[in-house]
Order: sequence, then structure tokens, then C-alpha cells
Amino acid sequence: MKKDTEIVTLGRDPEAHSGIVNPPVYHASTVLFPTVEALRKAIHSPFEGVYYGRIGTPTSFAFEKAMTALEGGYRSVSVSSGLAAITIALMATLKAGDHLLMVDTAYNPTRKFCENVLAELGIETTFYDPLVGGGIADLIRPETRVIFLESPGSLTFEVQDVAAITRVARERGVTTIMDNTYATPLFFQPLRHGVDIIVHAATKYIAGHADAMLGAIVTPDEKTFNAVKTMAVALGNSAGAEELFFGLRGLRTLSVRLARHQETGIKLAQWLEKRPEVSRVIHPALPGDPNHALWKRDFSGANGLFAMILKPATKEAVAAMLDGMKFFGMGFSWGGYESLILPVDPWISRSATEWTETGPYIRIHAGLEDPDDLIADLEAGFGRLTRAAKA
Repeated sequence: MKKDTEIVTLGRDPEAHSGIVNPPVYHASTVLFPTVEALRKAIHSPFEGVYYGRIGTPTSFAFEKAMTALEGGYRSVSVSSGLAAITIALMATLKAGDHLLMVDTAYNPTRKFCENVLAELGIETTFYDPLVGGGIADLIRPETRVIFLESPGSLTFEVQDVAAITRVARERGVTTIMDNTYATPLFFQPLRHGVDIIVHAATKYIAGHADAMLGAIVTPDEKTFNAVKTMAVALGNSAGAEELFFGLRGLRTLSVRLARHQETGIKLAQWLEKRPEVSRVIHPALPGDPNHALWKRDFSGANGLFAMILKPATKEAVAAMLDGMKFFGMGFSWGGYESLILPVDPWISRSATEWTETGPYIRIHAGLEDPDDLIADLEAGFGRLTRAAKA
């Protein structure tokens, strides 16, 4: 099947549910067993069927089956958020005394988890330049167990040479984990590029409606699945029944939504490139972006997330611009139907690389509104910026 057909059909079994198109939402804790033999069988194989609500239900199995097929994996584990997916994957592959190579542009809560939680557990983290490529070999130690990638980075959008990094990792026996939230399974398939474990913040484009917290971990084989699932169960983490339903619902329209996000995002980015208030637009799908060549080689599409660097302006002028936005809301996350705009300080979350740009940094998520209305909103914002600068 083509991807567009897969996202509509995977995880569905109408014949098993009286012809109902969508899988039912199972709200479950206790599961009853008809015999002692059935109970004991479930105890010995808790991941192979319905055992207890937190371990899995037909709703979670449907979502996990769809995610596994889309990414070409063995089995998936659904969890309560994207951050939960990241932390569980790391905990399942690291132990005291191990060394982790973490991309310097990672999602900031991932950095905090490394610096606060993993450090306390005796796991050392080295942050590395996302553009290191095959040079990652020089950073690998005998105790290095995991290399974590996020490409493009969700804040400053550096595109990593995934194939070069995973080639080195496999030669040295190091596990690779990649956050594939930006691309979703439709625009990039990490397993095909040598990645071992995939994590998703399904909260974002997969759920797609700014109303669900959901994460997914896609594994390549039985051993890895058992390790990840065991860790998720041990930490008491599972996805909510409604969130799983929202994840399945979101998958059905993922392709058409991403196409619109991409189209609008590129239109806005190209318009912003011509604005006198803008120093630079950062969007890997633009031919002039320094990351474009790698993006074009590896990715089949972009989403609606990008950034612009303004020419030097005061904090008060930037606030005047953003405070009056009509369609762009200020809020964290991205991937929903709504457009977002967020002032960001990229230099705060770096240690291996230096941020040298001097102008205010603004991250934008292009939603599903009419792009001309969004452009008008930005244009009005630039008017407020200019007036505040002159005041």
C-alpha cells in the first residue's frame, strides 16, 4: 500500500466491531480471565494480549499497529507524551556507567532529563554538534551506548546526516535513537536510514488537533521491544484511552494536513524573506537554507514549522508585534491546526555549539488558516514593531 492508503486503513478492523469504522475506545483497568490456566498464561506473557488496562488494550494495540507499519518496525509502545517516549527509550538502553551522545539541538526537556535525571543515575551525557556527520566517530568512547538524533531540530532546524551517523554507530556497536516528530513517518523513515529506535511526540502532527498528549516508540526487533515495553510498564507509563483514539483519528488526515501545513509554511517563509524587518528565514525546504541539500536528499516533505531572525529590535518592540496578533497564538508545542508564534532564545539551550545570530529569534508554526490572512496578521505585526521602534 501507498502511505496515503496506509494511514486511512491501518489499525482498523470494522468486521470485528459490527462494521463500525473506528476502533472502539476501551476504558479499562481490570481484565477478567475465565480460567486459572488463562490467568497464568497471561502472567507469563503479559505483552501478548490483554492483561491489565495499563499494559495495553485493543485501542492501544490498534494505534501501535498503525505506527509500526508506517515506520516499518517490529512493534511499538504507546506512552503518555513525546517526552515520555524519549525518556523511556533512553532508560531502556542505558545504565549506570554508560555514556550518551545527545544532539546539542535536542528538545529542551530532553536536555534537562539528561542533565538532571541521567546524571544522577551515573549516566554521562556529551552534547554534540548536529552537523558533525561521520565525525561522530571521534566522540564515541568505549562506554558510549547510545547516540540520540533529532532532525531537523525543532528549534533551529539543523538537518543531521543521519546515514553517516548511523553508519558509524553500527560499526562501533552503538544504539541510535531518533526523534522523528518533525517529519512523521510520511516524510522520513529512520529505520531505512540505519536508526535503531524511533520516538514520536504524537501530541503534534499525528494527533494534530492540539487536544491530546501522546507518545510512541517504534522498535526494530523483539529484544528491543521487550526492553522498551518492560521499562514503560516498570515506570507505570501508558497512553490514555481517549488520547489513543485521537491519535488514530489524526492519522487518517495526516497526509492532507501536512500538505497544507507545508504549502502555507513555505508561502509564509518566502514572503518573510522579502520583508525589510527580517534578517534571515530558517526553513530547510527553502533552496537558500544551509541545510537544504541534506533535507532534499533525505526528506520527502516539510511541515509548517520554521523560524525567522529579525533585524536588531528592542524587547518592547518585539512584544508590541507579538501581543497584537489576531491569528497567531503564543503557546508551546506545534503540529495542531492552529498557527503559533513564539519568541525564543536559542543560545540558552546549547553547550556544544554557539549561536551567533544577534537579532530576535521568532519560531512560527503555520496552521490551517488561509495563508493570506496569516500574511496580513504578520504584516500588521511588523507595523506595530516599526511604530514601537520609533516611539
